[in-house]
Amino acid sequence: MNYGAPGRPGQPAVDGPPGGYGPLGGDGQPGGYGPPGGYGRGGHGQGPMVHPPHPPPGYGAGYGPPLRPVHFSHGVHRLHWATALIRAMTVLVIYLAMAGPVLLGPSSGVTAAEMGVFMLVSVPFVVLAMLVGFWGWWSLRFWIGGDDLVVETGILRKRKRRISLSRVQAVDVVRPLVTRALNLAEVRVELAGGDRGEIALRFLGRAAAQRLRAELLARAAGLPGHTPEAPERLIWRVRFSTLLASLVLKVPVFGTFALFVALLLVGFAYAEFGVLGGAVPALLGLLRGVVAPLVINANFTVAMSPDGLRLRHGLLETRMQTVPPGRVQAIRIVEPSIWRSSGWARVDVTVAGYSGEREVFSSVLVPVAPREVAYDLVSLAFPGTDISALRLLPASGRSWSLDREAAAGADDVVFVSRRGLFCRSTDVIAHARAQSVRLSAGPLQRLLGLGTVHVDAPAGPVQVAAVNRDLEEARLIVESTAERARVARARGGDRPQWAR
Repeated sequence: MNYGAPGRPGQPAVDGPPGGYGPLGGDGQPGGYGPPGGYGRGGHGQGPMVHPPHPPPGYGAGYGPPLRPVHFSHGVHRLHWATALIRAMTVLVIYLAMAGPVLLGPSSGVTAAEMGVFMLVSVPFVVLAMLVGFWGWWSLRFWIGGDDLVVETGILRKRKRRISLSRVQAVDVVRPLVTRALNLAEVRVELAGGDRGEIALRFLGRAAAQRLRAELLARAAGLPGHTPEAPERLIWRVRFSTLLASLVLKVPVFGTFALFVALLLVGFAYAEFGVLGGAVPALLGLLRGVVAPLVINANFTVAMSPDGLRLRHGLLETRMQTVPPGRVQAIRIVEPSIWRSSGWARVDVTVAGYSGEREVFSSVLVPVAPREVAYDLVSLAFPGTDISALRLLPASGRSWSLDREAAAGADDVVFVSRRGLFCRSTDVIAHARAQSVRLSAGPLQRLLGLGTVHVDAPAGPVQVAAVNRDLEEARLIVESTAERARVARARGGDRPQWAR
C-alpha cells in the first residue's frame, strides 16, 4: 500500500492515497493526514458519508476532547496506580472463595468466636494481598526507545524485553466491564509468535492508553511519536437487530432450538424428566452460538484509516482493534445458505500474532454485512484487486465431491478459492503473504486423478485451498502461484514501516 511522499503540515501527502500519512513536512514537522477518502464504497446503507475534518494537533479522531502530546519516549512509565488495588482485590476474592467456607465451618449459624477466628486469620492475607498488588505494579516499567517498545519486569531479578515496532501486527485497546467503572483500559500489542507474541499492559488510564496506542502506531509507521492520531472513515456499522437476526438465521441454530423444544415437550408430556438432561447441552449450545457472539460483537463498527483498519465492538468488554496496513494475512467471506437470500456475509481474517482466546475475539473483520461491503473490505486489505470481478474456474468434473461451488482463480495480487454447498466460503490470500504452496492428494483423489492445492498462510481461521483440481492443472497452479508470490514479495517488499 503506497502511503506517499512527505507532505506539508495539514496537507495531503504527495502521490499518496487520499488521507496520506506523510512522514515529515517541509519544516521537519509531522506531515498532514489530508482528507480521508478513496477507500471503496464506505458507508453502505448508512446514508451519505461525511468525511471528518483534519484533526487539530493533539486531538484524537473519534474521541472528542484533546489528547495531551504523547511522551512515552521520555522517561520510564508505570501502569495506573489502581492496578495494584485490582490485583490485591483479585487475591482477596480467591482467598475468600477458597478459605471462607473452611474457616466458617459447615454450621448454619456463625458464632462470634468463629467470626473472630476468621477475621484474625484473614488479616495476614489482606496484608499479603496488598503486598502482591504493590509488587506487581511496581515491578513493571515500560518506555519507547527509538523504534522499540521496551518492557522491564522484576525488582530483585529484572527482565527486559525489547520489541521492534516495525513488526507490530495489531494494537488493541480493551476495556473490561470492571475497569470501565474506573476509567481504565488495557493496551495489547500483538506480534507474530503465537501465545508469546502479545504484550499486555494492564491497566492504564483511558486517555493514557489512547495516547500510547497513537504513539505506537505512529512509530510503527515510521513517523515521529508526537504525530496526531490519524483520522478515519466509517465503512460499516452493524445494527443490533441485524446482528441478532444473523445469529438466529442459521441452520445449526434452528436444529438445536428444535431439539431443545422437543426434549422439553417429551419430558413434561410423559413425566420423563430424565430426558431434560439432554436439553442442557442444547441450551448451552444456543448460548454459545447466539448469546456469546451477540455480547462480543455488539456495537460493531469497522473504519478505514491511514494507520490501518479500526474495529470497535463489545457490550460488556469493549475492544478497539487496529490492524496496520499489510498485516492482514488472509480473509474468508462466509455466506450461510439462509443468508444468501438477504445478500449477507461474514468476513473472517487471519492476523499473525492472534492465537487461542485472542483469535476468538479478534478473528472477525465484520460479523454481518452486505456482500458488496465484504468485497470492499477485501479490496481495502489487499489493494489492487476486485474479487467480485475475478473469474473463478470450477473444480474438475471428475470430482467425487458434491460441492458444485468449488472453484479457484487468481490475479497478480491475490489467490482466491471457493467451496461449500450449504455454507459457501470464499478464501482470499495475497501472493505476497503466501508462506508456501503445496499439492496434496488422498487415495481416492489419486484414483480419480485429482489433487488439492494449498496456499499456506500463518496459523489462523483462514486456510486457503483449491480442492479437487485435475493433477496436471494442480501442478500448473502450484508453479504459477509460487512464481507470483516470489514476484509480489520482490516488488512490494515487507514494508515494515508503511508510511516510509
